[in-house]
Amino acid sequence: MHVTHRLRSIAILGVVLAIGLGVVLVGISAAKRYGLIGPVQVPAEYRALVLSAAQRCPRVPVEVFAAQLAAESGWDEKASSPAGAQGIAQFMPAVWDQYGLDANGDGQTSVWDAADAIPSAAELNCKNRRLVRDVPGNRLKNTLAAYNAGYSAVRRYAGVPPYPETQAYVRKILENAKTINW
Repeated sequence: MHVTHRLRSIAILGVVLAIGLGVVLVGISAAKRYGLIGPVQVPAEYRALVLSAAQRCPRVPVEVFAAQLAAESGWDEKASSPAGAQGIAQFMPAVWDQYGLDANGDGQTSVWDAADAIPSAAELNCKNRRLVRDVPGNRLKNTLAAYNAGYSAVRRYAGVPPYPETQAYVRKILENAKTINW
């Protein structure tokens, strides 16, 4: 009886450890996908699109742009945030209505289509870069902050706003840009 109880305890411990390891591995995989830990892998299906779209705004380095997309959605075209941001580049509907492009020429502007959303994100980066050109501080950091918090917040705070989410967003992208794996 004592041996059976001990074997059962060992079996239960084994199951608990296996489940725990699975949770950790899934967590690490998700963290990598969302650019929370490096290196950031650009999925093969988006490489050419990211490289092409980044040419729309050459002052935002392609590695930074790729890290930004990874941070936004983890490369998930169907991503949707609790705040209402949508698609691979996490556009808010009003921002998409203003800046969304029919970049693939299919006659539709779709936030859910990476072929529209990724070039639109690059264009928005360039627009934000122009809008924050007179703001003190690092222009690339201000551009990224404008994408996350809006250019008016960057102008109001004369640089990256003191919002913890925005500060972490900018820092994470710039750190992960150094780890991009094509």
